Amino acid sequence: MKHCHKILVLYPNSNQKTIQSLSNQLLVEQCKQNSRKAQLALYKQYCDGMYIVALRYMKDKATAEDAVQEGFIKAFKKIEQFKGDVTFGAWLKRIVINTCLDAIKAKKLETEPLYDETLRIAEDETDWHVPDETTVDEVMQAIENLGDNYRDVTKLFLLEGYDHQEIAEVLNISESASRTKLHRGKLKLKENLKHLHYGTGY
Repeated sequence: MKHCHKILVLYPNSNQKTIQSLSNQLLVEQCKQNSRKAQLALYKQYCDGMYIVALRYMKDKATAEDAVQEGFIKAFKKIEQFKGDVTFGAWLKRIVINTCLDAIKAKKLETEPLYDETLRIAEDETDWHVPDETTVDEVMQAIENLGDNYRDVTKLFLLEGYDHQEIAEVLNISESASRTKLHRGKLKLKENLKHLHYGTGY
């Protein structure tokens, strides 16, 4: 939890046994009362997982750490909006992902022009097969090697389970653009994995 240190120093005095005995539901309710002890407990519980999520989107550890910190700050500020219809972890994960995507968009990355009127929509999204010997790490690396225009959509769909409506809202694009970016991203991803296992791919 080395990357968690930045926020842990904000809470120097904490009773670990008391913190660990609290349930998530109680912790959330205490967070709504601005309990620093409850905030620390939730932070320690989810910090490492959110850091792994952030690393999927950010280029280095430092920016991932910053995104996690900002995500937790946003979550605690908006804790009243958490209604319990999903787990706190799932709610927090969405905030962290959105924070990462906002940071990426703020850098104004150059992407390939893509216009709705010229899009080719892929209707069959179940056609997704990779070689049996492919490892999770290889898939993750292949996704990282995708161009900026396809990487985020592919990550959100394949790794986070977002549907096209959700992706469109998060990335501020149309659903048809999301479908096309995913289709092209999958094609490039399968090609990358094929070359990885078969050299030239032929």
